[in-house]
Amino acid sequence: MSPTDVPTSAGTSTDDEPALKRVMGPGLLLLFIVGDILGTGIYALTGQVAGEVGGAAWLPFVVAFAVALVTACSYLELVTKYPQAAGAALYVHKAFGKQFLTFLVCFAVMCSGITSASAASRAFAANLVTGFGIDAGNGLVLLIALGFMGLVLLVNLRGVSESLKVNVVLTAVELTGLLLVILISGYFIAGGNADFSRVVAFETAADKNVFLAVSTATSLAFFAMVGFEDSVNMAEETRDPARVFPRMMLTGLGITGLIYVLVSVCAVAVVPVGKLAASETPLATVVTTAAPDFPVSDVLPFISMFAVANSALINMLMASRLLYGMGKQGVLPPFLAKVHAVRRTPQAAIVLTTCIAFGLITFVSLNPDSPVVALLGGTTSLLLLTVFTGVHVAVLVLRRDTVATPHFRAGRVLPVVGAIACLYLVLPWSSGRPSDQYRIAGILLLVGVALWAVARLTRPAASVPDTGRTDESAPH
Repeated sequence: MSPTDVPTSAGTSTDDEPALKRVMGPGLLLLFIVGDILGTGIYALTGQVAGEVGGAAWLPFVVAFAVALVTACSYLELVTKYPQAAGAALYVHKAFGKQFLTFLVCFAVMCSGITSASAASRAFAANLVTGFGIDAGNGLVLLIALGFMGLVLLVNLRGVSESLKVNVVLTAVELTGLLLVILISGYFIAGGNADFSRVVAFETAADKNVFLAVSTATSLAFFAMVGFEDSVNMAEETRDPARVFPRMMLTGLGITGLIYVLVSVCAVAVVPVGKLAASETPLATVVTTAAPDFPVSDVLPFISMFAVANSALINMLMASRLLYGMGKQGVLPPFLAKVHAVRRTPQAAIVLTTCIAFGLITFVSLNPDSPVVALLGGTTSLLLLTVFTGVHVAVLVLRRDTVATPHFRAGRVLPVVGAIACLYLVLPWSSGRPSDQYRIAGILLLVGVALWAVARLTRPAASVPDTGRTDESAPH
């Protein structure tokens, strides 16, 4: 079988492995998207975004939402055209047919998910010891983080249906936490205690003009918007993806975008920018200021714990499905396409991604004073925005590949605008990113190049996949 062949219908497979089970309908997909976008970013980065632009902290979230919306349109055209797992790596492979480029995209997306999940696991452990008042050292926090990632492994191995049920519960908890911030702030604002003049006030660093400050803040805020693209890796586990994906992805983005704007406006109106930017728990500071008698110190650590737990679970789901898809396409070793005969989950890919996560959790825990969320969050958005640039270009290239089934179309202008916007937020002189983000991303990609070279040299010549281009002789 050609590596580009794919299952043609739900519940079937073109090889000896069973197909993934289609368990996701519109409701579960919407909760998956909302739960993946909401999480670590908004709970931790609101203050740092405000520190870059002052009271107009809502503006970077609006810009990030606009970039995410345009990018989502390109993803929707591709996922409804090619409803298979693997996402961006598959699209770049089909568009350019370059194995090395495909591997880099695959590795970058995988690293972004695993790095984000690893940071979330560390945050989960820290919130757990804070919530229970445990006087724990760095070693105990590390063990709790590793234990939590082991629990994510078990849930993921159990099955996507069980994983999505857990996601429903965790999404409800993290959404409740954000609504709590909005409602308590609303009560404070209704009492005439808020200062709305701060909401439109720009306060930037001396070495940055307003435009560069907004770009820097958007680069941070975009970490809070990523997650919508993870859903395309669940395409083979979604019922009727061509019809369901456009409505649910755009609805999910709209819901989260509205919540983010409301949270950022409320935060700045309630708390002075300097105090908000200096806080490691900005939303807890907002609630404490708006309602001093509310037991926020007892509640928010647990809400934050659930929020980051959901981020970790969904990111590990995405990473494992990505490796599964690439193993199935023949780009990565075929053992990654192994599916459990009973649970029908990609067991080999799940175990491998978890092992990588264990290593990352241990690495980031070596320095307990490291700004994990800002550094790894910024690196995550850097990697993904680079990938998104390639996805926008792939949409235009793949317009020449026609398919018989109806699919979403992003138009001619949006992919071009999206590619320019994403590239702008990647380049160092326009995005205002710190050099450490590029250093971490570079090291990760160099590791990927080394692994790809080893796999290439040890793979028999007969097993090297074809270009992945679609022509008259290729199956559609």
